[in-house]
Order: sequence, then C-alpha cells, then structure tokens
Amino acid sequence: MTTTIPRPNRQDNSITTSRFDRRLLLKRMGAVGLALPLGGMLLNACGGDGSDNAAARSAPQSNPSATAPLEVTVVAVDLKFEPATITVDAGQLVRLTFDNQGVMEHDWYAPTLTASTFTVTSQPTLTARATDLLTQAQTAKTPYAAANAGESMVIEFTPDGGGDFEFYCAVPGHKEAGMVGTLTVRGTAAAAQPTATHDGHQMPTTTASTGVPYAAERLPSPSVAPPVGNRGPQELKVEIEIVEKVAYVDDGVAFEYWTFGGTVPGPMVRARVGDTVELTLKNPASSKMSHNIDLHAVTGPGGGGAVTLVAPGESKTFRWKAMNPGVYVYHCATAPIPQHISAGMYGLAVIEPEGGLPPVDREFYVMQGDLYLAGARGEKGLRGFDFDKLYDERPDYVIFNGAVGSLAEERALQAKVGETVRIFFGVGGPNVVSSFHVIGEIFDRVMLEGASEWSTNVQTTLVPAGGATIVEFSIDVPGTYMLVDHSLGRLAKGAIGMLVADGPENPDVFMVVQ
Repeated sequence: MTTTIPRPNRQDNSITTSRFDRRLLLKRMGAVGLALPLGGMLLNACGGDGSDNAAARSAPQSNPSATAPLEVTVVAVDLKFEPATITVDAGQLVRLTFDNQGVMEHDWYAPTLTASTFTVTSQPTLTARATDLLTQAQTAKTPYAAANAGESMVIEFTPDGGGDFEFYCAVPGHKEAGMVGTLTVRGTAAAAQPTATHDGHQMPTTTASTGVPYAAERLPSPSVAPPVGNRGPQELKVEIEIVEKVAYVDDGVAFEYWTFGGTVPGPMVRARVGDTVELTLKNPASSKMSHNIDLHAVTGPGGGGAVTLVAPGESKTFRWKAMNPGVYVYHCATAPIPQHISAGMYGLAVIEPEGGLPPVDREFYVMQGDLYLAGARGEKGLRGFDFDKLYDERPDYVIFNGAVGSLAEERALQAKVGETVRIFFGVGGPNVVSSFHVIGEIFDRVMLEGASEWSTNVQTTLVPAGGATIVEFSIDVPGTYMLVDHSLGRLAKGAIGMLVADGPENPDVFMVVQ
C-alpha cells in the first residue's frame, strides 16, 4: 500500500559534578543528531562553558613574524564558535582552520571584511549551499569556510584594513541561534561594507514589520487520514514534501511558514500496530532551509531525525515499525529546533490498535501551536521570527491549525445531531501546553496523553507541548460549540475554533425556558 502526500496547490562515561562535559552528557542521554546542538545550548545556560581552554582560544593573537601566517583555529560546536573573538593585524596573512565538531553542517563567514588575498588550502566536500557561498566569497574576497560534521577546512586571507567585523554561521537560523563572533583587525581602519546577501540564502528576518497590511492566502486545511479498519499488518509507503511559503496568520499579518506537505499541521500519518512504514522526506531545491522529521511514534535514533536531514534539493528515506498504539506528535528537529516547530513543522501520527479504532460518524484533526513574531502583537505586515520572544515564552499567537480563524465561520468543523465525533488533538508547541475544552460538551471518553487506557466523562484535558490525545463525544443538541484552550487569555491570541452542529432541537437535554 502506498500513501503519497502531495504538495498542495504541502570508554569513561562518568560525569563529574564540578563541571559539565556537554558532549559526553548528551551522548549518554542519546541526544544524537540534530537534538545535540539544542542540548548544548541548554547546558551552556546552566554552566560548563569550557573555560579551561576557551580563554586561551579567545585571547588576542599576536603577529609572530612579518612573513609566517598567523595560525588561527575556530571550532564550531553546540551552536557557538570557540573562540567567538579573534584579533589579527591588517596586512598579516592569516591561516584559519575551521573545525566543525558539531553534528551538522556549519560555516564561518565574515562578509563585511575584504581581503587582498583569499585562498582555500584544504577543502572537504561541501554541500551545494556552501559551494555557492564559497564561489561568491572567492569572487568578493570575503573570507568563508564551511565543513560538514566532523570535518575541517583551511583558508588563508590577508585583511585589507582595520576595524571590527562580524563573522557568523550562514546556515539558515544558526546566526539567530547564537553562532556569531567578532574579528578585530588592528591597523588602518577600513569602512565596513554592507552585509552581503545571496539569493536563496538569506536568514528569516527578525526586524519589525512596516505596519502595512500584507495580503496573503491561507494555507490549505489538513485532512484526516482514513481509518485503518480491521486488517492485518502491512507495509506502507509515505512521502512528505516540505513546503516553505508565505501565508496568512491574521488580518493583514503574514509569515513565512515552514511546513510538512504545505499545511499546518502536516499530513496525518495513520497506521496500525505491526505495520512497517517507509517514509521519504523531500526538500525541494527552491527551499531556503534544511529540515528533518522526528516522529514520536518511531523507536530509533532521534525518532528518524538523525537520518532524515535534508538540504534543499535532497530527499531521505527510512523504515520503521509501528510498535505502540496511540496518537503521537511528529516535528522538525533541525536546529534551532523550537523555531522550526513554531514555524509550522509539526503533525500527528495515529497508530491504531489491532482491529482498529471503533467507528464514529465524524473525525477531525486539530493541533495547537504558538508563534513568535517580530514587532508588536497584531502589527500588520509580513512579519519575521523573534527569538527573544521564543526564549522568553511570549507568543504573539496561540492558534489552532496554523492561523487565526482556521476553524471558524466557513472553515468551522461540521457535524449533525445524533452523530459521534472524534477529535485527534495535539500540541506542536514548541512551548505552550493546552487545556483543551469544547464549550457545551463533555467528552464521553478521552485517550489521555495518547495512552491505551481511556478515561470517561472528562470536561477539560491537559495536553503537553509535544503531546496528543483523542477525545470523543456525541452531539445531542444543535448549535455552535467553541473549541478553546481553557487558559482563556489565549482566546485573544487565536486559540479558538468552532464546531457547528445541525439538526432537530432536543428539549429533553437542553431547552430555553424564558
């Protein structure tokens, strides 16, 4: 059986208590792949900055002679540079070794610094993105180095004039995550050049909007995958294509979403216990970003995230066995992970038990997420992403299915009196949990946190970020039922939807007396 999700028109391992060894600790935690950089960020916030060697690395480096190159080593690890400050002399030949000790591609770029000479003396195999940037850097004589995980590159350059020059990692999102440093050139000052930009390689903007309303179409609504039914285990093939697209957030407000399959949430992956799923993740050449997919339903390294990192123009395929029934979140786990999630890269995988879920009349697919935009909340325009708000957990929007009003008015969920309703509900986050409630209904039963045991007669169910549930209830009375996060201050941030039920009145259950 093949399910194609098309693109819509979408040795000593001890740990001392006196000092954290970030990489060893994360290795023991099993944080392989793209979760490692974020883990490094978190541990760095708690201490363990590698101060035993960082000071030596960051000290100003003197010119040993007028002819020999000044040897400089820059290490990329845990979404930062060591050292983050470098001092050289104008007119001095610098030999820079860029050593990538991280777990994904990084680079070192000083686009405002011009050099009288710039050569590459040792180069590993580079991605298409890095090759393009290197070509442009060589033309402009702006120092640039890149390396994949565990590799290094050596360049030589001679700075033209003095000043302070920013260097950063040009992999999209890494600069904003903290991979920034300063190269100080001692000598005659030179006017700083404007930061270079390259088509297809610009960072998502973090500046405030102009305040001018921006007209954008809504993303399509996600679909509920068909029930599995009472069948035996099968092999399923699933293809998901990444779509990066500017779309509607709120009235006059737009944002460049990163999505699985062109919808928020991404396509529902639905299987049964015992199925083998072959999943292919495709990233079009037109994309600006690298992405991957981590499915909480997967037993294996990074939930698949460790083996599915796809640069623009690439695809990756892996196989996994559905071993546990339930409903599970999947999301992008490419650093900075919370940015990718907030931008729309999350969805649900429903793994049905043997025999399938009992039939109901209506099934709906709803996920909550939190979005952090540059500028004031509600400010009009095409808005960028704000990392300060993200890390402070101050979302501009808390929304169902990607945008304000995705489940309202003509997009409201529809049912009839006498029907049974099942809602697959998840929280992509990355930060905010949900107190999910349907005003005017009591959940007949709830699969709390997606567990196999059902609870009955539940008014409100708590769903954590990165968690999911199933709620079921029957429609006894016609009317409009509001879906909310019962942390009700979030209503103004967009956490509201509608379920409209048509049918005859039922005075035995509900009646207006006066």
